[in-house]
Amino acid sequence: MSKHNAGAEGFSATGLDTLTRRIQQDVDAKRIPGVVMLIARDGKVAYEKALGLQDPAQGTPMSLDTIFRIYSMTKPIVSVGTMMLVEQGRILLSDPISTYMPEFARMQVGVERLSANGTPALGLEPARRDITVQDLLRHTSGLTYGIFGDSLVKAEYRKAGIGNPRWSSDEFIQAISQLPLLYQPGTVWEYSNATDVLGILLERVSGMTLDRFLAQNILEPLGMRDTGFWVEESQHHRIAEGYPVDPVTGVEVRMNQPRRRPNFLSGGGGMMSTVHDYLRFAQMLANEGELDGVRILSRAMVRLMTNDHLSELPGAKAGQNYLPGPGYGFGLGVAVRTASGMAIMPGSVGDYTWSGLAGTYFWIDPQENLLAIFMMQAPEQRTHYRQLFRNLVYAALN
Repeated sequence: MSKHNAGAEGFSATGLDTLTRRIQQDVDAKRIPGVVMLIARDGKVAYEKALGLQDPAQGTPMSLDTIFRIYSMTKPIVSVGTMMLVEQGRILLSDPISTYMPEFARMQVGVERLSANGTPALGLEPARRDITVQDLLRHTSGLTYGIFGDSLVKAEYRKAGIGNPRWSSDEFIQAISQLPLLYQPGTVWEYSNATDVLGILLERVSGMTLDRFLAQNILEPLGMRDTGFWVEESQHHRIAEGYPVDPVTGVEVRMNQPRRRPNFLSGGGGMMSTVHDYLRFAQMLANEGELDGVRILSRAMVRLMTNDHLSELPGAKAGQNYLPGPGYGFGLGVAVRTASGMAIMPGSVGDYTWSGLAGTYFWIDPQENLLAIFMMQAPEQRTHYRQLFRNLVYAALN
């Protein structure tokens, strides 16, 4: 299951073999069940490989058309859908989201203070300004997740059951808008349910369910036939599964169910896709909004998305857990490289990227005209393999 087109696209065959052998070692050692990897350069696939098992319980081999839970790699797709509405004049980035979701009027911000007996207690103060569409896109809304670090506000999220797959869109908005924000809007980058909120904003503005909106505007025009919020029964045999327990950390592996339509369509993490489908989406971005004669976004909008939107917010990276990491800012739906150094991985200023909780990862490097995609279902191993894969891809460049 592979393709090598190395010489033509400026990769060394030896370097690509090193990539294959190194990942195969870890598959053989049963550190991860299996992976699909793809590298494209100058718009052509230079390398693609499927290694190991698609489903370790069944012994099914990994295949290039295996379907993966992509979790937060859903976010760039929903962000592109949002920019399409901006481009059509239906919303503005500066719009308060309460224009479309009145539930978000008059938000409160949680402030941790010591109570009289010396224990931390949650106080509230009014938000100094509204959350905007731009805030949702760049994760400066003040919303959070109940995971990635801890705080009294995150504890409130867990208590409220935010992310309940049985909720409707309206129930989700009702619940999350009642909770305090972790930060004042527009001040700090905080990974959050913001893109779930964005998905519902798309529903309210377009009058369509999120799955239909994305299918009609992005997935169908780009020919992404295997991408959606669930997998039809006839294709269940293609779904990738993880080990029940992570062999390295001993932690039980839990992932969402992909086999029937979920009640809540999570714009922040609910989609399934294949390496070739995601290639079509990523190549559209790399081409500044167009693929095979189909234009999804204008060049100007793609450039706005893929430039840093945090540089003028002095404390933006000072939160509990700045996931883009050193050397990176954040655009509208993607992390954006702002420095040649600082980062723990090679790359170019202006490269942009995002990843998913279960181990999927992609980045686009406009300077090298390169994009790469890594797909696996091993949540506990995701940060290790993002770095390893990227190191090996750049090592193979001539």
